[in-house]
Amino acid sequence: MPRRLLRGLWQRWRRYKYRFVPWIALNLSHNPRTLRYVPEESKDKVISDEDVLGTLLKVFQALFLNDFDKQSEILTMLPEPVKSKYQDLLALEHQRVTLLENRHQQQNILKPEEILYKTLGFSVARATSSLISAGKGVFVTKGLVPKGAVVSMYPGTVYQKYEPIFFQSIGNPFIFRCLDGVLIDGNDKGISKVVYRSCNGRDQLGPLKMSDSTWLTSEINNPLAVGQYVNNCSNDRAANVCYQEFDVPAVFPIELKQYLPNIAYSYDKQR
Repeated sequence: MPRRLLRGLWQRWRRYKYRFVPWIALNLSHNPRTLRYVPEESKDKVISDEDVLGTLLKVFQALFLNDFDKQSEILTMLPEPVKSKYQDLLALEHQRVTLLENRHQQQNILKPEEILYKTLGFSVARATSSLISAGKGVFVTKGLVPKGAVVSMYPGTVYQKYEPIFFQSIGNPFIFRCLDGVLIDGNDKGISKVVYRSCNGRDQLGPLKMSDSTWLTSEINNPLAVGQYVNNCSNDRAANVCYQEFDVPAVFPIELKQYLPNIAYSYDKQR
């Protein structure tokens, strides 16, 4: 009986050990399955960090202006030059809309995916794949995506290599490992969901939110926060997207952080 029990435990361990984060960290050099190879002659980044930052600022500013009436508390905390900038942008936007649309349509607040289409020329959304057993994926719902465009962000709690993630990792296919060993837990259910919301509430400064938690719900404020569902289930076609790592700069506008779908697990590790 003990031998059968030990054999059963050993078989379970063999299936699970690749999900055990400390094991991966200790055995990385001996396990090619966990390594990401980038040829020396290849550039790791498809577009520059400046282009990525420019896209995020463009989309986030459009979302902020679209929801301007609900930003009154945040505006009172911003410096006068920053407040004036948004008021000027809003005035220009109203002038442009007046030329293109009638008054009735102008009154409507657009949905986030409509803002994305209006800003970048395309919109994306997560949905169930038509392929058998493919699960959920991310699809272009409107417009055309130009080559080199940012199409999504990978949301979730950011863990340093030494931080506890064992229980969150059990049965969790959404843990993403970055090149430097940093882990992002993009699961929107269970313990992962509770941890993210806890960290999100911890870092909030009055009306100023340091991250977006709406990606955990069906009503997403940031339409780009669907990256954890991006996949290429078909072996017949090459992938049409790739991932690129990006560190949000410390000087990122504080009023736009409410759209960032990532939060650091530890309060003293903001990156």
